Order: sequence, then structure tokens, then C-alpha cells
Amino acid sequence: MSNLDNRKSLRHDFSNKRWIRNALIIMLADIVATYFSFLLALLLRFDFEFSRIPQYYFKAYLFLVPIWCAFNIVIFYVARLYHSIWSFVSLDEALTVLKSYCLIAPIMVASSLILTLRMPISFYIIGIVGSVICHIGIRFSYRLLRRFSNGIGHNSQTSSSYNENTMIIGGGSAGSVLIKELQHSSHTNLNPVCIIDDDPNKHGRSLYGVPIVGGRDELIQAAAEYNVGTIIYAIPTASASERKDLLNIAKETGCKLRTVPGVYQLANGDVSISRVRDVELTDLLGRDPITVDNEEVFNMITGKTILVTGGGGSIGSELCRQIAAHHPKQLIIFDIYENNAYEIQQELLRKYKSDELNLLTLIGSVRNTHRITSVMNEYKPDIVFHAAAHKHVPLMEVSPNEAIKNNVMGTFKTAKAAAEAGVKKFVLISTDKAVNPTNIMGATKRICEMIIQMMDRQTPNTSYVAVRFGNVLGSNGSVIPLFKKQIAEGGPVTVTHKDINRFFMTIPEAVSLVLQASYYAKGGEIFVLDMGDPVKIDDMARNLIKLSGLRPDVDIKIEYTGLRPGEKLYEEKLMAEEGMKTTANKLIFIGQPIEMDDNEFRKKLSKLDDDSKEDDKNIRQYVMDIVPTYKPSNS
Repeated sequence: MSNLDNRKSLRHDFSNKRWIRNALIIMLADIVATYFSFLLALLLRFDFEFSRIPQYYFKAYLFLVPIWCAFNIVIFYVARLYHSIWSFVSLDEALTVLKSYCLIAPIMVASSLILTLRMPISFYIIGIVGSVICHIGIRFSYRLLRRFSNGIGHNSQTSSSYNENTMIIGGGSAGSVLIKELQHSSHTNLNPVCIIDDDPNKHGRSLYGVPIVGGRDELIQAAAEYNVGTIIYAIPTASASERKDLLNIAKETGCKLRTVPGVYQLANGDVSISRVRDVELTDLLGRDPITVDNEEVFNMITGKTILVTGGGGSIGSELCRQIAAHHPKQLIIFDIYENNAYEIQQELLRKYKSDELNLLTLIGSVRNTHRITSVMNEYKPDIVFHAAAHKHVPLMEVSPNEAIKNNVMGTFKTAKAAAEAGVKKFVLISTDKAVNPTNIMGATKRICEMIIQMMDRQTPNTSYVAVRFGNVLGSNGSVIPLFKKQIAEGGPVTVTHKDINRFFMTIPEAVSLVLQASYYAKGGEIFVLDMGDPVKIDDMARNLIKLSGLRPDVDIKIEYTGLRPGEKLYEEKLMAEEGMKTTANKLIFIGQPIEMDDNEFRKKLSKLDDDSKEDDKNIRQYVMDIVPTYKPSNS
């Protein structure tokens, strides 16, 4: 037997011994309670004068009670009243005691009649009622004593054992579970002191002794009045906009904000203080997350060979995670950056056994025609997700030729290789910066979309589509990690312009859109996510500072640095001529292909390829010739 097995066996033995010990203690207490209750019944019957109790009654008491105790223990054991954990005894145990006595009480009376040991009626009534009360009291004694000791601890707390006053937003079932656990847990220093709930019928009432002080209008005042340090949002069933509104008020208090899991976890009974997490910026976006028909995606991916270029990046790695969960025939990660590829490879290997996931990780560049072509021809993928690209706007502004080589020519070479290998679907990861671009990165992605639409027209056996979305929260190089780092360093937080705004989505949402689009793909479409209203970057920076419990422009300074090269104040989802068509998923729309001369486009691509290799200084002018909507910000 291994050391691990030995340790498990020892823990099991110890657990069994502790359960037996606890059960014996409660059994002994039940016996004492039964003796005490019926002795009290006799004393009450004879006015608490022991000498007045007839010897007949006292001998009957001494004879009957041991028999009744035996019945009690057997019935309580069958009812599993000795299996409960003292720390979590609840009303269920009290109800079980009452149900058990519906059987025990008739047995007590019947046994005394059978043995011809009749007792006064008051003896049965008072003894049985007293026994029930004592049995229930025994089972709640541990929690009552711990509650009392916790109360003493709260009153005599020192700075080293500080308990933080906590406000709960939501007086429903989730809030009830949290308050109950906070009051009885010895593993947290959060002390619930007040509840905010918009239901006026609850105002002035209390939940487990915690007052419901009012609705959202009283939130800021109550936080100050009760000296609140932490606010927990406990309404998992609320809509995203409702959550956003309440959290926007709560963040103005300067308190630390936390939230419970979503409603799907509540339905599974998975709401506890251990599941409470810090409020993130995504909670303030004010829209519901995109939902995907998993069954559709599952059927599309299962048993297929999938290739993900740029598989080690933010989007690519999440694509690999979700694809791996859908049982592909083979998943191929293709990336030029070996560290990124290695990280996602190791993560998937840890999660899945070799017989659960056929994983292949290849290093290579989409700019290398021979490499990408040989990979396609050797492994014959059914679906290709093309996520390999340079995406940093300022960096591409000073290295435009590299953006052409990697984004444009890399996409063209990968798309041609896919056609030659007989790939069924090719999905390009694009960006809203491709719409009326003012920077070279956005312009190259627009050319990539044009390549996809051209290839779809010229390759009938392969469906080529593009997926266009906005900024991705938490992706490599995105603004949120930068802001968090600046806040952690004490500031300043740098914002380019006070009025700049962007559309935002989470990485899982972006990948869900990509997967859903690949299912909807017929060929030539540009899929666009309805990302809700755009968010001002300045508001985002200020909200992040507030969520950290700090004050913008007081604790953390905000500096405006001016728009960077190629940056514009706002992004657009579609060009006017693309139109808008809905899909079965109401959050996904389709931009229709724009007519163009494919032969002329190929000639321009060839010239652009040559010019980029020579580092031609007029490269932007050549891009403008291909993308008429491209207006460089410095022109």
C-alpha cells in the first residue's frame, strides 16, 4: 500500500472514530434527557415534593424509562439522527425528532399498558413534550454555544482579529445562505450588519437578525452609517443591467465589492462564502453574456480534425480549451511563439488523458508558405481557426511592413493552403478596427476579410468566413491588465483621451462567437457580435480604481496622454454598405460581402507583398489603394 493510501486509510479511521464518539455522546445525552423529562413530569404532578411520589409510580418510572430510552435510540438511529454533523444541524433535524416521536409516544403509552404499569396522564404529556424539547435542544446546543462564543469574540476583538462590517445586497435566498454562513463560520472575518433590498415589503424587517435597511437609494448612506468595509452582491438571478446599476452605486461607497456566482450555480446549491469572488469590470458592462448552442457546436467539432493558428495567444488558447472539451478527432496547435504554445499544451495535457484528447503542438509561422502548406497537406484539418496575427495598433504603426507580412500575407498563404488541403471551413479572427480603419493594423485586417471573401468565391469546396469583434477583456496587451498594474504601482493610470470609447467582450464570449459563427458559416460572411453599448475608457479606468477601494484623482491620479498614432475615438461594427442580417442567435449579426474585382485584388496583393518585403516607405499609400475606407490618422 502506498503512503497516500495509508494516509487516506488513517484519515478514514480517524473520521469513523470521531463519528462514533460524537454519536455516543448524543446518545448518552438523549438518555439523560429522557430520564430528566419524565422525572420532572413526576415532580410536577406532585408539586415538586419528592416524598409525596408514591413508591408504585417511582418504581414504574425506574422500570419503564430504560425501555423507552432503548426505543428512542433505535428509532433515532434508523431516522439517522445520530449521523448529523453538529456544525450544520438545522430545522430538518428538529422535524425528524417530532416525526420520530409520532411513533415513540404511542409505543411509550402502549408498553406501560401492556406491562400494567399505568401512570398519570400528565406524566405522559409532560414527559413526552419535555423529551422532545430536550432532544432538539441537545442537537442545537453546539451551534448555540458557538454562536455565543463568536459573539463574545466579536465584542472582545483586537486589531489582530478585526471583523469587517459587511453589507449584503439582496435579501433573497442567496443572501440568506450567505448571512447564515457568515454568522456561523470561523473562517472569515466578515460580519453582516445590514441588508439592501429594493422590495419595499422587506424594509424594516430582518434576516437572521440582520436588518433590511432599505433599497438602493439608501445604499451609500447605510454603508457610511454602519461603517461598512465590504459589500457583497447576492442577487444571482438579476439581469446584467440590473447588476450593473446596483454595482455602479455600490462602487461609489469606496468599499470592497464582492459578488456571488451566477444563477446556474445557485440552482445547484453552490452558493457559499468560499464561492464569493471580487467584483470584476465585466460585472459593470451591463449586458448579458453571449450564449451558444453547445449541442450545435458539439456536433460540428466532435470527431473532426481542428487546426488553430496562433493557438498560444489569448483567443487561440481559449479556442483550444473549448474545442478540446468537445472531443475532436485531433486538435492541432500551430504557433510561432514556443512559450505560448507550450503553456496551452501543458494545460490541456494536465486536464485530459491521452485517450481523451489527441493533441499535436507544432511550431511554425503562417508567413512561411512551405511550412503552413506542408502542415495542411499532412494533417488534412476539417476546420481551421486562423487567430495568428499582429494586433497592437501603436507597434504596427511604426512597423507597417511587418503587419502586411504577418496579417495580410500570412492569412493569404494559410487560406490558399487550406483550399489545397480540402479544408471544409476556414474561420478568420478579425476586429472592429477593420471598419473604416485609421491605423495600419485595422487596414490589414480589412484586407484579410477581403481575402476571405475572395477565397470563398473562388473555392467552392471550402467555406471561408470572418468573425469581427471588439476589444477583449483580459487578453494579452489589453488595457485592463495595464490599468491594474498601474493601480498596483500607485499610479498614475494613463488614458489616451477623456472621450475615447470601445466595445468590450470577454475572452470566452469572443470564442463562443467564433465557434457559433463556424457553425452558421455558409461562406463569405462577416459575423459581428452585438456587444451592447460602447464603454468609455476613462469610466473604465475610474471604475477599476473604485473597485480597488481607492479614489480616482485622490488616491490614484489619472493622466491623459493624447491619442496614439492610428487611434480613433470610437470604433464601428459594420460599414454602411455591408448591411445587417440577424441569425438564430440574436446577439450575432452578419455583414454581407461587398462586391469587388477578384483578379484586380490579386494583382494588388502581389504588389503589396513585394513592397512589404522591400520595406517600401509608401506602404500606407498602397494599402489605401486596396482599402478605400482606410484613412490614416496622420493624413
